[in-house]
Amino acid sequence: MNFIEYPDREMMMIDLADILAAELTSVLMHEDQALLVVPGGTTPGPVFDMLCAVDLDWARISVMLSDERWVPPDSPRSNTRLLRERLLIDRAAAAQYLPLYSKAEKPEEKLGDLVAGFASRLPISVLLLGMGEDMHTASLFPEADRLVQALAWDAPPLLAMRAPGAPEPRVTLSAPVLDAALAKHVVITGPQKRAALERAVKINDPLAAPICAVLNGATVHWAQ
Repeated sequence: MNFIEYPDREMMMIDLADILAAELTSVLMHEDQALLVVPGGTTPGPVFDMLCAVDLDWARISVMLSDERWVPPDSPRSNTRLLRERLLIDRAAAAQYLPLYSKAEKPEEKLGDLVAGFASRLPISVLLLGMGEDMHTASLFPEADRLVQALAWDAPPLLAMRAPGAPEPRVTLSAPVLDAALAKHVVITGPQKRAALERAVKINDPLAAPICAVLNGATVHWAQ
């Protein structure tokens, strides 16, 4: 794990957007397509605001979420809604979006169809993740119902996940898919999340601290 501390959040978001853009450019120099995977939540929003305006060959870039709440894309709880408002605009509107939601009562009804939509694009070219104070990443939560399965070396690419405190089911990329990304980044802010990261590194157990499943070779970006 490489840890980068920034003097402030604005500087971190600018630098991180530049790094992601440079890595995508590098991939497109020797591959026909690139796959960018990003988190939901509010933390990465400023990165999206800058990245969407970068002059990349967005028509050759596919974008998808690391995980999604099982709610319609127009819901305030939808991560897809965040991407459509802050990333898939400006120049990045030319990117292809690979959804992790399809209309159904339960995510289990659509997992096969969703995997078919992105499986041929793997491995992930560039991955950006967040982390919660409980040391979860994507929807790999401690005590989630399918966490053991999601961490296994032979895990399916996508799983439905339910966790204590989560008001709706979710779908999440599994740990092997996330960990196999060619470039991995984690963005966190504030002293509580830095302390959580330090606990995770000390614990070094993905069942208790799921972020551990993706830290090998990752760069963690932190600002107060």
